[in-house]
Amino acid sequence: MIVCVCRRVSDRDIARHARAGMDFSDIQFELGVATQCGQCECSAREIVDQCSATAPVAAIRRDPAGCGGDCGCAGAAARA
Repeated sequence: MIVCVCRRVSDRDIARHARAGMDFSDIQFELGVATQCGQCECSAREIVDQCSATAPVAAIRRDPAGCGGDCGCAGAAARA
């Protein structure tokens, strides 16, 4: 989907750069997104936030099956 109509920048272009470790200002400089009319800035920033390598989308907590309670995991504390 085209996010920035003025510069014809797609959500895929923005996501690819964000996953490569670029922040919004780097992407703005590189692609020109949100540098003309500014209507796309909120959408572009949202895509960067969702795809940023420094801000994972979800944190995964693992509770091993069969935990005996001596490992110190959160699941062991809940069962105690």
